Amino acid sequence: MVGGIKYEHTHRMIAEFIGLLIIAMAVWTQRVEPRKWMRVLGWTALAAVVGQGILGGLTVLNFLPWSVSTAHATLGQMIFCVAVAVALFTSRAWLQDYDRITEHLTLSTQVLASLAAGCVWLQLILGAAFRHSGMKLLPHLVGACVVTAMLCWTIVRVLTRYGAVDHLRKPAQLLLALLMFQLGLGFAAYLTRLTYGHNAVQPWQIMVVSTVAHVACGALVLAVSVVLAIQSRRMINVHVPETAARTVPHKAVTA
Repeated sequence: MVGGIKYEHTHRMIAEFIGLLIIAMAVWTQRVEPRKWMRVLGWTALAAVVGQGILGGLTVLNFLPWSVSTAHATLGQMIFCVAVAVALFTSRAWLQDYDRITEHLTLSTQVLASLAAGCVWLQLILGAAFRHSGMKLLPHLVGACVVTAMLCWTIVRVLTRYGAVDHLRKPAQLLLALLMFQLGLGFAAYLTRLTYGHNAVQPWQIMVVSTVAHVACGALVLAVSVVLAIQSRRMINVHVPETAARTVPHKAVTA
């Protein structure tokens, strides 16, 4: 248990515990959840954990190929998002009645929030690929600029138009705080990994801490952006022009 072995072994033990929790969540969902799509989501989480275990085994057996390692890292963050979504869908606030908000915008907040979450997901893939020596740093830096712009656009839209709606304001505020923190962690990881520690024989402790913190905060940014996208789709009703609303039923009747 020296060097990185203790970290790898701890990683596997935590992964096994998470797998047991996901199994319990999936089984319990089948027993108590009346919504069919929620039961499907429970089995989806379980299937994803099985796939994650397979990818982890392939990573070790093939001596850390960057493509498999990147898929392993990305799938783990997606499983985290599914678990957060299950917690959201079963919360008391989700099950309460609410009033939908009508929006009259060309680019709806629903679409904007979904695009922002998608950009974060792609950025995490680029980060994992760079971390496992699959590509250079530049794509990840460009992705960071795109993600920052998309998240800021989404956050400003939500806070300026829906600041009085708790279900939208709170995830937007949390997303803003996480984004600022993540940019700082990314700068710290860059300094420790590429500027000061690039010639180190063994990774420095500060290099490991800054990189792990950067990855963990990235997972939180992804999860909160997904929550914001879900809440936007739930709370906001995109306006349909009257001409379209009248034309569609008429065509249906004619057909």
